[in-house]
Amino acid sequence: MDEPVVQWLLQGDPAIRWQVLRDLLDADETVVATERARVEHEGWGARLLALRAADGLWANGACFPDTAAFAAATAQARAAGDPPPPWPSAESPGSEPGQPWTATYPVLLDLCHLGVPPNSVVMQETAQLVARNCRWEYDGLPFFGGEVDCCINAGTILIGTYLGVDVEPVVQRLVADQMPDGGWNCWAETRPAPSSFEVREVRRNGEEYLLRRHLFRSLRTGEEVNPEWALFSYPPRWHYDLLKATDYFAQRGGPPDPRLTEAVERVRAKRQPDGRWLLENTHLGAVHFRFEEPDGTPSRWNTLRALRVLRWYDAGGHSGGAG
Repeated sequence: MDEPVVQWLLQGDPAIRWQVLRDLLDADETVVATERARVEHEGWGARLLALRAADGLWANGACFPDTAAFAAATAQARAAGDPPPPWPSAESPGSEPGQPWTATYPVLLDLCHLGVPPNSVVMQETAQLVARNCRWEYDGLPFFGGEVDCCINAGTILIGTYLGVDVEPVVQRLVADQMPDGGWNCWAETRPAPSSFEVREVRRNGEEYLLRRHLFRSLRTGEEVNPEWALFSYPPRWHYDLLKATDYFAQRGGPPDPRLTEAVERVRAKRQPDGRWLLENTHLGAVHFRFEEPDGTPSRWNTLRALRVLRWYDAGGHSGGAG
């Protein structure tokens, strides 16, 4: 492990430090837990938690800010027989380009990735308040009951599982959304009723969908699907990239599948001469604050995740270039 790079990572936010201690330095569990507990009270985690309203929501919405105002405008339009108003977008006058990332759903995902202890008083209180007060913009469904979009539902399962909330109905809906080839279509809104479900099998099928394609190649032609998948974003949000995908397999653990080799080596090749990885392809859209900026500068998040991937992969007997 590159000592100067590790020391640079340890100079970052507590959300970075506790994961470095756990994933790169094999620190004692007590040391890791002590550092992780700081995420609630210092740095990025504390800043996001301070922005939560008394009702448990951020920006008065589930996936988008100001849900209440939008719902009122929608109801007024329907009563008048008019079409519902569109959500603010890059084309709306006065709006910031891109989707806003300030509402409850994206912030809860951020808090999960930061690692705020899920059993803390503030996180458990938030879970209860969100369950009681937060409803999706689409048809007013309860937050932990899930949405119609399977991509949003995947994030909802992550949040619910992290906070200890029962999200089995959302899991069943996601299982029913899986396509015969093992993948998902984020735009699907209709599904057959599941006769049974086996989460492990569904997960394996999804993993196999990616592995058959070496994470980034067309199954039909073998060509690279999208060059932007070689750009590493943080937060990754809805962007798919090779660092996000390989980090999934690293955190899942187990022996590395040989079909990951090309993707992992592409991650390795993007290491800069100083041993760090850069921030790239940041999502457009309003945020409460940016974890890192600007694109093209060294990223602690991407460096941490890339080193985690390479450590796992190389420990499995697949050591590539100099690490």
